Amino acid sequence: MKIGELSRETGVSVRLLRYYEEQVLLASRRTPGGQRVYETDAPAVVRRIRALLAAGLPTRTIAEVLDCVCGSEAEIEPCLSPLLVARLDAIDAQIHGLQDTRTSLAALVAATEDRPLAPAE
Repeated sequence: MKIGELSRETGVSVRLLRYYEEQVLLASRRTPGGQRVYETDAPAVVRRIRALLAAGLPTRTIAEVLDCVCGSEAEIEPCLSPLLVARLDAIDAQIHGLQDTRTSLAALVAATEDRPLAPAE
């Protein structure tokens, strides 16, 4: 399968597919004319990459764990579980931090709305 076909089948741009190759997430071989050719499982690999990206994993991490994903993008080997749990914990901590920040900002907004505006000089 050529890169344009893979792009059409997966809905991922050619440029992004090239990036996935640069990040060692996706493999291709070259024809004598220099065109990229992908194996028949490439669409499934791209869907797995997209699912892991959607879960907030950076490409560096995806390159390390892509072998732990099998079948569809939802089928994950147990070897990936600790990483996913750690990522989920990190996201929960970020959410908690953002909630604290929102509470502080809302208090500042409320304080400025309760106070009359200073007269213009």
